[in-house]
Amino acid sequence: MKISLPQKILSTIATVWFVGYAPVAQGTFGTLAALCFFVALWPSDFTLLVITAAVIVVGTVAAHAAEGYFDEKDSHRIVIDEVAGFFVSILYVPKGFVVLILAFFLFRAFDIIKPRPVNYMERIRGGLGVMLDDVAAGIYVNIILQIATRMRFF
Repeated sequence: MKISLPQKILSTIATVWFVGYAPVAQGTFGTLAALCFFVALWPSDFTLLVITAAVIVVGTVAAHAAEGYFDEKDSHRIVIDEVAGFFVSILYVPKGFVVLILAFFLFRAFDIIKPRPVNYMERIRGGLGVMLDDVAAGIYVNIILQIATRMRFF
């Protein structure tokens, strides 16, 4: 089977420029890449919203192409979904060191545990299914962080 150049490029995006090739804990490395990207740029909430929307759209297309490239449904090498999910986790939440670290660990926990209805999102075929379970996990984390920061737990 011949792999096209666009499919190779999209697969590179889906692996977040090869972060997904880490020997272990690819999802954790993908989330760490998202955290590092955020800290390096520290975008405003509106800018983060635009970036998140773009990552979700491009990530859906890239994850779909990468499934074909790797010949595997939701390959562990696809980590663009962790980037999108982490960004959703911190949207419009007051940001500081404690919140970002808590978001990191909560997101990883929700992504691994996949409580309902997050686990149902995996049943959706293609790139959309790859992305939606992490976006849903990010929504859960965002709700927790919104409540915790408003109640001034930290």
